[in-house]
Amino acid sequence: MAIKPLKDRIVALKEEPKTKTASGILLGEAKEAPAYAVVESVGEEVKSVKKGDKIVYKEYSTTNLKIDGKDYIIVDEKDVLATV
Repeated sequence: MAIKPLKDRIVALKEEPKTKTASGILLGEAKEAPAYAVVESVGEEVKSVKKGDKIVYKEYSTTNLKIDGKDYIIVDEKDVLATV
């Protein structure tokens, strides 16, 4: 199912925080961990990100969707803090 965002909104696939390092060390859960997602599609007014970009966003300002077992978010462009 394709989600087509309107205006300045972005649809992204939410990334789960890592629980283990590459060498196998278990990581604790941070209370204020950054929220990351990979952009799936953008609205026609979005200027600063494109499909495939990894973004950091304000977690409290998103709309969350679960489709086919995947966690998506819809976020306004102004709530994207950075690309990685």
